[in-house]
Amino acid sequence: MILSWNITKRCNLYCDHCYRDSDHNCAENELTTVEGIRLIEEISHTGRFKILILSGGEPLMRDDLEVFAAHAKSLGLIPVLGTNGTLMTKERAQSLKEAGIAAAGISLDSNDPKQHNAFRNTEGAYEKALEGIANCIEAGIRVQINTTVTTDNVDELEALIDESQHLGAGALHPFFLVEAGRGSCITNKALSDEAYLKTLGKILNKQKNVSIELKPTCAPQFMSLAKRMDVPMRYTRGCIAGIGYCCILPDGEVHVCPYLPIVAGHAKEMSFDKIWTDSDVFKQLRDENNYKGKCGDCADHSICGGCRARAYYRTGDFLEEDPMSSYCYQPKE
Repeated sequence: MILSWNITKRCNLYCDHCYRDSDHNCAENELTTVEGIRLIEEISHTGRFKILILSGGEPLMRDDLEVFAAHAKSLGLIPVLGTNGTLMTKERAQSLKEAGIAAAGISLDSNDPKQHNAFRNTEGAYEKALEGIANCIEAGIRVQINTTVTTDNVDELEALIDESQHLGAGALHPFFLVEAGRGSCITNKALSDEAYLKTLGKILNKQKNVSIELKPTCAPQFMSLAKRMDVPMRYTRGCIAGIGYCCILPDGEVHVCPYLPIVAGHAKEMSFDKIWTDSDVFKQLRDENNYKGKCGDCADHSICGGCRARAYYRTGDFLEEDPMSSYCYQPKE
């Protein structure tokens, strides 16, 4: 099970798609170091979570990042990073490795520096990200490339997979654009329904021929397609929001996932382990009978689940059917 904690909303970049609408000056109401340590202990107390993603914003903008990583590791959690990579110097990579960071997800959206830099609204972001990747690998930190898929880069996705493997990354996770944060301003760059399914098929076919791990994100239908295409997957379910995953915001608010602004509780008001166990929102997501439309009547529901964020933004109800469900729907017998 995985938990993503956005430890800050601050970021040194200003990316077009940012789900957290981060910028340089978003430091209000962050959990303090002491509050963060207590939160990590409460996460550990659930006895359920294995991986703790320390993300943002840009997590490297917090000086106590290593403190959080070391404390998580001491409690048996596996701390990993979600970062744009541009601040990952050799010294910081070594410091994070010593603190216990096992892996880092680093964003790379194009093999074309100009396109990546334009998407990230920062000159030199591409070059710095490549340096960050190299510095992590040199320090012994496993690297996962995170690529936000849009109409601008979908045609080079397979080339990006090859380049990621060449760089020494262990995985590439294509993130399909969701209408959260600033992502709502570039919905014209989201793939059409037809292109979305076609792209999932290409990714799964590519997986047959590369050693690097490929995992479509915010695209739970990949599990149903993988079953039909006989592509082995180590995952058990596409969307695990509220079931095997949730997100904590910088101020301690607990959300179903980073892209879905449904509040399950607040870590400053109630211990996280109690929120995870008792939240009505999480209870709804864990009961298969609550899902509506094709998602509730699909034989592949247990391995897919439908994207709860996409359902919410398209219908206003996070338990409604994912609009993409029609393409993979398998009626129950």
